[in-house]
This record gives sequence, C-alpha cells and structure tokens, in this order.
Amino acid sequence: MPARSPVYARTTEAPVLLLGAAHVVDLERPLRAILESRVLDGVAIELDRERAAALLEPNSGAPRSSSGLPFVTRLWGALQRRLGEEIGAGEAGAEMKVAATVARERSLPLFLIDDPIRATVLRLVQTMPFKERVQLLVGALVAFLIPSRLIKREVDRYAASPDEYTNALRQASPTVARVLLDERNEHMADRLAMLRVQGYGRIAAVVGDAHLPGLAAALGRRGVAVESIPFAQLREVTGPRPTPS
Repeated sequence: MPARSPVYARTTEAPVLLLGAAHVVDLERPLRAILESRVLDGVAIELDRERAAALLEPNSGAPRSSSGLPFVTRLWGALQRRLGEEIGAGEAGAEMKVAATVARERSLPLFLIDDPIRATVLRLVQTMPFKERVQLLVGALVAFLIPSRLIKREVDRYAASPDEYTNALRQASPTVARVLLDERNEHMADRLAMLRVQGYGRIAAVVGDAHLPGLAAALGRRGVAVESIPFAQLREVTGPRPTPS
C-alpha cells in the first residue's frame, strides 16, 4: 500500500497528483490502492460531459459520444473496445469509471477536465492534412489485425519507453500530437489550476499516460506543483482485489 500524503499548511501547497492510465489495461487495483490511501479534496478525470454521461450513466439516455463523429474516430473507438476486451481491461475507459466510483464512495467531488470530444475531433479533422488522415485510417485498420499477444507486448514496450512512442507519433502525425495532446494538455492544466484557486488543492487527476509529461510541464508553467505516477509505475502498485459486483 502506498504511503499516505504528507501534511501541508494549506491544501493548495500540495501537488496535483497525476496518474497515467492506459485506456486498454485493467488498472482497478492500483488506482483504488492510491486513490483510497490519499487525503484528497477531489478527483479529476480526462472526460468531458458527453463522454462522462455515456460511460458513467449508460442508462440515462445520453447519446453515445461516438455517434455522429467521423468514421476514423468511430473506428479508433471500436479498436479501443476490442483491445480492452482482449487484454483484460474490459470496456474502454474503465479506469475513468474506477476513479469516478472511488470519488463517489469517498463523497469527493468529481471534476471533468477534458475538452468536449466533438469540438476536439472537428478541430482535428479541419486541420489534419490528407496524408495524416490516410495514415490514421490505415493504422486503425492494421491494428484490428494484430493478435492480442502482440498487443500485450507493445503495452510492455510502451511502459518501458513511453517517450519513444510519443516521439514517433509526433513525427508520423504532428497534427494529431498537437490537437490531441498539446492543446488538450494546456486546457486541462487551466482547469486544474482553476480548481486550486477555488480551494481544491489536493486533487488526483487520472489521464492517459501520454498526457503526463506535457500536462505536468503545463501545470509547472502555471506555478502548480505536480506529483506524477506514470503508467509503468502505476501498474506495479498492488492493492486488495476488487470485490465482485
């Protein structure tokens, strides 16, 4: 079990805790072990209202976030679901659901810090050169044919060297990296910094692991201290087995 947080004179002196998740890997035990052991003022997750409603309230009648989106975006969503099922994470976004569940169990506020998915996708499509669109589509189609054992191997390779994968993305598709990583990092940093102004100092934010370096740097530029637990470290945290529902 990880050590409990140190005591600070003011909660806004405490660093924002960034937890790097992989959307297709089961992280329920390590996430629970950390989120339940920390003194927190709130939990933040990398979702917007539409995706949160579809994931956290599936019976509410809210439209699924993929409806009406471009084909390549729906394809990547289907790919995430397939990968999650094959390597044991269950549904895509399960780690966000775990964080939301722990927040509810602890009576902590849950903050949605990501940009609206439709505006993000529209900006990506409008600015992406044709060559990058083709590469994204081909990449998604090829990924559907990769055996699950190779996917698990790639997850391990990513955990060992995440910067290598991020750099490869920037070289292959700089528009995707800018819109899906850099711009969203700045916007999420703005929202986390505003939460501190509002008095929520001890925040744990669960985001995709690829966001961690950029988001930490963006928070640093805003004068916000950060503690980061990347995916490679998070997946090694042990905790009690979840109780079957």
